[in-house]
Amino acid sequence: MARIRMIQAINMALVEEMERDERVILIGEDVEASIFGDTRGLLERFGPRRVRNTPISEQTLTGMAVGAAASGYRIVLHMMFANFIYTGFDAIANQMAKLRLMTGGQLSLPLTVIANYGAGRSTAAQHSDTPFPLLMNLGGIEVVAPSDASSARGLLKSAIRSDNPTFFLEPGGRGGDMGDVPDDDIIIPLGEANLLRDGDDLSLITVGSMTRMTLQTARLVEDEFGLSVAVLDLQSLVPLDEEAVLATVAKTGRAIIVEESRDRCSAASHIAALLADRGFGTLKTAVRRITVPDTAMPYAPSVELPLMPNPDRIMGAVRDMFDGDNPA
Repeated sequence: MARIRMIQAINMALVEEMERDERVILIGEDVEASIFGDTRGLLERFGPRRVRNTPISEQTLTGMAVGAAASGYRIVLHMMFANFIYTGFDAIANQMAKLRLMTGGQLSLPLTVIANYGAGRSTAAQHSDTPFPLLMNLGGIEVVAPSDASSARGLLKSAIRSDNPTFFLEPGGRGGDMGDVPDDDIIIPLGEANLLRDGDDLSLITVGSMTRMTLQTARLVEDEFGLSVAVLDLQSLVPLDEEAVLATVAKTGRAIIVEESRDRCSAASHIAALLADRGFGTLKTAVRRITVPDTAMPYAPSVELPLMPNPDRIMGAVRDMFDGDNPA
């Protein structure tokens, strides 16, 4: 067991998969320079044939990635910031998500897109989005978001080995987080949630960048309210581990969903709808969503940070949920 940073775990997964399969090719914006550190050393290790900078033209590089994957390579495309997905969206939405269906399953696209998402670092409106809803709605695209070093390594390796296009969304500002990573090869199946702590009174359902904060807040809730709190890290949004969501809420009867996309049509909204459709009989009260307001993310930290999910907002939802109700 090694204790390493999340960004090192991502780099480790890339090295391991490129060594395992020579068809794995890394392309993208500044992958040679490794602005975030996740592709550091790969050019020197694997050479310019397998590690290539692309033009800073997302429309071009997403089309290149689709074509290369359709030709038999396993492509890892690094797009830096998740907002840049928007400028490369034609090939993503009209080709990447649809070619398997349009070819009757004759064509597979083993393609992983890496992008750094989320706010909290004063990177302003064009570098701070969390595009979960956009990607979840396409059909044909898998979406994963790790929460720590171990899940980053396991999910990325699974994504690269998948024959379906998969978006691996790196939590912005979390690359330096330390975590324990097993020495053995680890693969986390796409669509498998991780119950970080069990509980009887309340389920906190979260993903990616919000997981560490939600886990810390669960302890505050336990101390202040005397509640037994479960925390479920989804890890994967498409496919979604619906059974894990339903099981934890069936046990507690109460759910607060914490994630970083804007509220309207958010991942949290979809999960709330799932609970209304399939878990309504187990609910003791309405499901609460802790998300980002429907606005562009501002640059100033004094304005940006209060818009994000935070412990105060979760604690407020807990007070509202248990107002006049004795959980015992």
